[in-house]
Amino acid sequence: MTAAAQAPPREGMVWIDGGTFRMGDERFYPEEQPVREVRVGGFWIDASPVTVAGFRRFVRATGHVTTAEFAPSADAYPDADPNLLVPGSLVFQPSRGPVPLDDHTRWWAYVPGASWRAPEGPGSDTYQRARHPVTHVTPADAEAYAAWAGAELPTEAEWEYAARGGLEGAAFAWGDEDDPALANRWVGEFPWQGHRGTAPVGSFPPNGYGLSDMTGNVWEWTTDSFTQDVHACHGPPAGDIPRRVIKGGSHLCAPSYCLRYRPAARQGEAIDTSTSHLGFRCVVRPGE
Repeated sequence: MTAAAQAPPREGMVWIDGGTFRMGDERFYPEEQPVREVRVGGFWIDASPVTVAGFRRFVRATGHVTTAEFAPSADAYPDADPNLLVPGSLVFQPSRGPVPLDDHTRWWAYVPGASWRAPEGPGSDTYQRARHPVTHVTPADAEAYAAWAGAELPTEAEWEYAARGGLEGAAFAWGDEDDPALANRWVGEFPWQGHRGTAPVGSFPPNGYGLSDMTGNVWEWTTDSFTQDVHACHGPPAGDIPRRVIKGGSHLCAPSYCLRYRPAARQGEAIDTSTSHLGFRCVVRPGE
């Protein structure tokens, strides 16, 4: 019996047959180049990002404390404002009007007390957002969840192959024409007009493989390192901190500023960083 014919290793996973595809895109941002032929083996992948409810079950079962719930070390961040060396995370805060788009501090802030439990900081909670993707998680948090679930994070190639849904070379997960009805992305004038936040997983149509939110809603962690020094649309530079490739764009991606709600799009995120628009999904590979 092939892996595809077997029951999923855990609920909500979809089997993706292995194959060869053309990875990357030369029409958009330099970090997506060059287009190259890549082969991946077959694998199971979560049909949607891990939800708040799913992550809560993991925390209750294991007692896991996320990176955002620990105070950063002064030794690790010698130049940091001492007032910010407290548990917290990066939160998007819409500006009150048009602002220059070359200064991320106009809409990103480190918010003490922000975490997966309180996405906007103290006073916010997730109990009405159980089906939303979990956010404010680092790779360490995502990998701890994956290990508990008997899974792993996807490689960048696996993630992009799955995101394309069988559409070879298409700009978007649904074809070559942008359509705000097909992904949870920014609609309006970024970063002040049109913010709507995360959406329950599956609120938008799935791709050709039956996978939801592969583009838009939240960025997703992969296992690949990111080493290129290129423009980042979602937050501060990482400095000397290692970075991972994140994929898929988010609800904050606007066509005028961050056209990255596409399968080939990629960014680098520091491994110690958690944000209000970054989550993950898991894979299981046969025989592992």
